[in-house]
Amino acid sequence: MSDMNIRVAVVYHSGYGHTARQAEAVARGARTLTGCDSLLVKVEDIDQYWDTLETVDAIIFGAPTYMGSVSAQFKAFMDATSHAVFAKGGTWANKVGAGFTNSASHAGDKLSSLIQLALFAAQHKMHWVNLGLPPGNNSSTTSQEALNRDSYFLGAGAQSNADQGPDQAPSASDLKTAEHLGARVARVALELAVGRKALA
Repeated sequence: MSDMNIRVAVVYHSGYGHTARQAEAVARGARTLTGCDSLLVKVEDIDQYWDTLETVDAIIFGAPTYMGSVSAQFKAFMDATSHAVFAKGGTWANKVGAGFTNSASHAGDKLSSLIQLALFAAQHKMHWVNLGLPPGNNSSTTSQEALNRDSYFLGAGAQSNADQGPDQAPSASDLKTAEHLGARVARVALELAVGRKALA
């Protein structure tokens, strides 16, 4: 499609390791696009990456859903952007944004977290990319092995049983769904980069 190189950052928090596996899958998916480099950024390390995030083409946000919201650690990162990014005039404006989340329950109010992430991206004037998959497990002919098995549209959802560690969960289908999101975001970011170059 192009010889341009793009960078996708995956900024995430993981309380027990499950969301970290999801984040790794998102980053892996982004790298499947030729010319795309992906970067994993834990919110605990964010102070080392503010300048780097100004240079990437896309930022994909990820957090576990606790009590119907993103984790407190991820919310602290969101709040920190009010000074580190927003107050500086919107250095993330026109970047591509997307999101993912994980919970122990199949629904787990994950949509609330995805909406929170999408609104966060909008506040930073980013272009939100949805998951781009149909519902995966909503008839007698589908199964838990389908992509988007919990049927989210706004972003990628994953489910990890509370009594299983990150070596067992999320499921393979949830990780493949996360890879799909990463690849989709990378492609959109590349399309935008090519379009901007052509317009210039």
